[in-house]
This record gives sequence, C-alpha cells and structure tokens, in this order.
Amino acid sequence: MFVGDDDETVLADGHHTADALQIAAAVLLVSAARMDDSVDTAELERIERLLVDRFALTPTEAESLAALAEREAHGASDYWRYARLVKDGFSPDERVEMIEMLWEVAYADGEVHHQEANLVRRVAGLIYVPDRDSGAARKRVAARIKSDRA
Repeated sequence: MFVGDDDETVLADGHHTADALQIAAAVLLVSAARMDDSVDTAELERIERLLVDRFALTPTEAESLAALAEREAHGASDYWRYARLVKDGFSPDERVEMIEMLWEVAYADGEVHHQEANLVRRVAGLIYVPDRDSGAARKRVAARIKSDRA
C-alpha cells in the first residue's frame, strides 16, 4: 500500500503531510539508485545523508525512511504518484533541489548509468522542472563531486 493513497496523508486544504512528501522523495531517490540493478553502499549512504539534510531527520530516522522507501519502490510499477506528491508539495526551487538530490544518487557510485539519467529526466518532466534547470542541477552536482574528490 502506498502511504500517499490513504486519507491520513492528505490535509483538509488538499496538501499532503510531511510524512507523505518525505516518503515520496525517498522512493524517487531509492528508485534512482536501483536503476542500474544494484544499490551499493555508497548510494544508500548518499540517500540517507540527503534525507537527513533535506528533511532534518536523525540518521536513524533517515535509515528507517530509506528502508520504507526501498519496500515502496520494490512494488512500484511507476513513479507518477510519487512525483505528483513532490510536484504538489514542493515549491519550484524545492523541485529543482529534488532533481539535484536525484543526480547526487546517480553519481554516488562513481558512474551515471544511462537508466539513472533517464529516470532523472523523466522525474524532472513529471515534477515540472524545465530541462534547462535539470541540466544546471546536474552540472552543479558534477562540479561538487569533482571538487570533493580533488
């Protein structure tokens, strides 16, 4: 069962709860890591760090959220419902930040697999992040990673 489908995650004004947004973002991150048919330690650690930083979670909470997202992603047939939650719940700047997070996961194992890049592009379209902004996000992440490794 996807948590965003039950009434408890939708507020009276039509917005989704923070928990649903966190789960949706985490599922998208885990899905990016799974695109090359394996989730390695570097990718999982990156996901958990991103969740800690983005949602002000403790490391234990981020680990639990990543585990829940892994279970959700395993049964997901598409990303539309998760992307819709992000599109509806995040501001335009936060949606660009989500794309940066996805690129960080894609780069985490040292190589961007073509399926990872394809997922990021699809998600960018679903959450209404223009190609220009998505490309700029990718360049920022690549520059940060290059700088960190130097």
